[in-house]
Amino acid sequence: MNVHPFIEAEKHAGHSVKRACELLMVSRAAYYARRSATPPSRRSQDAELIERIGLVHAGSRGAYGAPRVHAALRQAGTLCGRRRVARLMREAGLTGRCRRPRVRTTVPDLRAGHRPDLLDRDFAPSTRLNTRWCGDITYIATAEGWLYLATVIDIASRKVVGWATADHLRTSRVTEALTAAFQTRKPRPGVVFHSDRGCQYTSRELGAAADRLGIRLSVGRTGVCWDNALAESFFATLKRELVPADGHVWSSRTAARAAIFEYVEGWYNVRRLHSSLGYRSPTDYETALTA
Repeated sequence: MNVHPFIEAEKHAGHSVKRACELLMVSRAAYYARRSATPPSRRSQDAELIERIGLVHAGSRGAYGAPRVHAALRQAGTLCGRRRVARLMREAGLTGRCRRPRVRTTVPDLRAGHRPDLLDRDFAPSTRLNTRWCGDITYIATAEGWLYLATVIDIASRKVVGWATADHLRTSRVTEALTAAFQTRKPRPGVVFHSDRGCQYTSRELGAAADRLGIRLSVGRTGVCWDNALAESFFATLKRELVPADGHVWSSRTAARAAIFEYVEGWYNVRRLHSSLGYRSPTDYETALTA
């Protein structure tokens, strides 16, 4: 503990330096040596900080921008300003991943029956795990063709609780992801699963599976991405952080599937800092709720 500021405060208040040193159990010689020491220059401090910034940035797969790098540094005990981190990252040529253009995967089924919107855009984190889920489908380019990914996310903690991949867009993969989430989380009957109005999510097959599992299906409006904002945000993050920055595609669907597994289970759920969770990972957030 640095007691120098406390002794300085006592000195300015007119109290004895000797008595302050005795109370704080430090020698006067050590106090005066510390007081006369030349502080490190700003340049050397910046050099040390940029090394730490580089380690955090590399540890995030090059995905973190200044806000998350700053949060990670503070959690590790390095006190610094966010603007300073942003300046040093610019000087070092370090940037986060930017968002990529989207390809439409939502194809509505005009013959599907009506299902209500049970969320009304309420995607706020909460303490009630396994009460509100959401999901969507996205695509990953490979040399063998598209690999489609279906997900289920717990809205309360942002954790991906179920997912499945396939080389097609049929409903079976959506059902598989929802079933995986149910088996992993074992929610009470009545958990809401929200999605867009794609034909996979309004199908009778998914409706029958949801009935068997005691899950209530909810859908947003056609063509309104904000009605399923959390699922859209996850895919934007995944495309930004997982897909190679140089634009290259995965060599095979197997390679892409392995990369998705490592990203979701080894990074996103357990280590990635989420701003909506107070810069905690979903696993850390859930652990704090159950502690």
